[in-house]
Amino acid sequence: MARLSIFPLAGALLFPRAHLPLHIFEPRYRALVTDAMARDRRIGLIQPRDGQSHRPTLFDVGCVGRISDIEALDDGRFNIVLEGVSRFRLVKELEVSTPFRQVEADCTSFANDAAVPDPLALVIRADLEREAKRYAEAKGYAIDWDAVGRLDDESLVNGVAQVAPFDVASKQALLEAPDMAARADLTIQFLRFFRLGEEDDGHGATLQ
Repeated sequence: MARLSIFPLAGALLFPRAHLPLHIFEPRYRALVTDAMARDRRIGLIQPRDGQSHRPTLFDVGCVGRISDIEALDDGRFNIVLEGVSRFRLVKELEVSTPFRQVEADCTSFANDAAVPDPLALVIRADLEREAKRYAEAKGYAIDWDAVGRLDDESLVNGVAQVAPFDVASKQALLEAPDMAARADLTIQFLRFFRLGEEDDGHGATLQ
């Protein structure tokens, strides 16, 4: 078990070995970053279940991130880059006096996060690239597909999962997928689901 300061952020995913740039402007999260830099540079990124309240309930699984790069701005804000370390399971929230929330976290059930995953089957890789291209074309996104093709499997899977504008529940399912192959399969399904949903009704789809 570990004590972990957390940053609840809807729609933001961090995976082991992945990187996530963040702009920190709220006073409580500026305090969180300052505290983390004084200790071990680690914070927990986790999605809120309810994005409307000031103190939302949280999903059970998040990811520990290490601040690998930081830029302190003159007005007290920060630009940081988080590097994913390991997913964690929220055990309980702690009573604290800090402006940011802290939890007791357990990473033991995600011990495999430290290992580089096996490569994807070629057919899965091809399906993922194809569905990502179809989705991007439907959205009008300009993508350097040559650069995408040069990504390793893990960077591709996690990169698409991070940037695709899926709903919070879908994002959480991707985070909690047991391994990269399962995450790739889910990503393909979500790309297809949301693309076809938008083509059908013009408003997009929400996966509950």
